[in-house]
Amino acid sequence: MYFGLYFCMTGLHGLHVIIGMVLIAWLAYRTNRGDFNAEYYTPVEGVGIFWHIVDLIWIFLFPLLYLVG
Repeated sequence: MYFGLYFCMTGLHGLHVIIGMVLIAWLAYRTNRGDFNAEYYTPVEGVGIFWHIVDLIWIFLFPLLYLVG
């Protein structure tokens, strides 16, 4: 049970990290094109919030899966 949960949660977190890295690369591409300015920056905030939520979840997963187990 423990290892099933361990691999499922770690893999799911890894998938979200990869998605976040793709989104950050997409933002970098669009930033180089000049798509964002002081009036339009919503995608930058959205990707930033997604990345920080993934990080916040990892703060809870790390002690749960690695330190307690």
